[in-house]
Amino acid sequence: MPRLSDTMTEGVVAKWLKKVGDKISEGDILAEIETDKATMEFESFNSGTLLHIGLQEGETAPVDSLLAIIGAEGEDITPLLHLGRPTTASATETAADTKEEAKEEQTIASPAAATAEIPKGVVVVTMPRLSDTMTDGTVATWLKKVGDAVAEGDILAEIETDKATMEFESFHSGTLLFVGVQEGQTAPVDSLLAIIGPAGTDVSGISQNYTGGASPAVAAPAEKTAEAKTETPAAVTEKTEEAIQVVSDGRRIFISPLAKKIAEQKGINISHVKGSGENGRIVKSDIENFVPTVTSAPQAPSASPVQKAEAPVAKPYVPSGEIFTEEIKNSQMRKIIAKRLAESLFTAPHYNLVIEVTMDEAMKSRATINSVPDTKVSFNDMVIKACAIALKKHPKINSQWKEDVIIINHHVNIGVAVAVEDGLVVPVLPFTDGMSLSQIGASVRDLAGRAKNKKLLPSEMEGSTFTISNLGMFGITEFNSIINQPNSAILSVGAIVEKPVVKNGQIVVGNTMMLSLACDHRTIDGATGAQFLQTLKQYIENPVTMLA
Repeated sequence: MPRLSDTMTEGVVAKWLKKVGDKISEGDILAEIETDKATMEFESFNSGTLLHIGLQEGETAPVDSLLAIIGAEGEDITPLLHLGRPTTASATETAADTKEEAKEEQTIASPAAATAEIPKGVVVVTMPRLSDTMTDGTVATWLKKVGDAVAEGDILAEIETDKATMEFESFHSGTLLFVGVQEGQTAPVDSLLAIIGPAGTDVSGISQNYTGGASPAVAAPAEKTAEAKTETPAAVTEKTEEAIQVVSDGRRIFISPLAKKIAEQKGINISHVKGSGENGRIVKSDIENFVPTVTSAPQAPSASPVQKAEAPVAKPYVPSGEIFTEEIKNSQMRKIIAKRLAESLFTAPHYNLVIEVTMDEAMKSRATINSVPDTKVSFNDMVIKACAIALKKHPKINSQWKEDVIIINHHVNIGVAVAVEDGLVVPVLPFTDGMSLSQIGASVRDLAGRAKNKKLLPSEMEGSTFTISNLGMFGITEFNSIINQPNSAILSVGAIVEKPVVKNGQIVVGNTMMLSLACDHRTIDGATGAQFLQTLKQYIENPVTMLA
């Protein structure tokens, strides 16, 4: 079982894409593995024949447990079968047994529900851990109700985490038999969220005896379960056909569930994507690397004035002289923001360094760059680029405090603070130092847009080594930010101000911008922070040097 994220301790086999006896080439997708953050495609780094499968679909096992064995066809693997055998999932004893058992329908039994007998085909769905810091989740919206048929890949609910509201998809097919957390309710990770299984199955014993996490909330009315429709043969076959998409011209396109989901999020027409997988199958990397060709799209019909108008927000009437208060329930995001920033401020000894930067040359350079067709670069993009280069010259700024060591990151992953309706998120630009200005601009616009639409993936908000917060667009000229741990520093960017400045002994009109660097004194000394700001100032004031 591979470690597919820095916080992953165990994984679930969502789907096998190969079976025992199949030929495997290096780079083939073996399986889709559900981690603590996302469902990811796991490719083989070896070639040979798949001789043994140690975990069936839906089973969970710790990292480094036996997942599969690849070797020469007919090779005796008996001595290997005991290696890395997980204690939480049953592994088959021989390759032949595996092939037979893979045909049988799997029953998923949560250890927390061990006091109740799990009927065959019933799946206990628990509150997922959708981010590395998530401890509780709130059900924002149920997209399925008790009695509805659920296919693998269907969106069950929208879950509000500490970072964003995210869609939670089902990894199983069946009928939604029970809902354990109602809309607006909060429950710990791994508590009972829902039960899926064959229509009409009695799951009252499971819901009443479930002991994991919080006690389940009241289930949806039982009469709705009775109204559930019996699954049709078409619904049963959806599991095997879920990777096939039929487009308008009648073509059958093979696409992985994860790639399909990302394509829907990015609005990509999969009929225009060339798949690199087996039989032309579209995989995650094909969607992420897809560059659409420019075509003239038909104009959508304009909305009527009634459709565009938003209903006015009714404000409570408060008579003059009366005291009026209003309580707003804290979202999971707001709770975690409060917790993490308080921990940062009270555990890391902050200090701030401020420098004023002349922006005249930057303004000229930006105007020249944006004169190129289809190019749009902001001042914030220029600051990000300058920071990325300066961090390579001053790696101590790009560090992280540990009790025994200081970790120096020689890769640069800059996080960009984005204000959203519920608080603040920090999407990350991986390997920012290797990106051009136009790439930075396009990536920031994409991430910020999806952040505001609550479409960011957890992996896109993790791994930052340095953070930038910009309030210049609000007219704020100078401010100090709280460090986004585990980073050691955060840069606060103010507005560009036109004012009198002294140049060559003459008072002239100039444009300046204030930069404030908040540093963790445990990792960054004052002189180190000052040297970084000097380098940063040189790059911003002379943008052409960033191209060298």
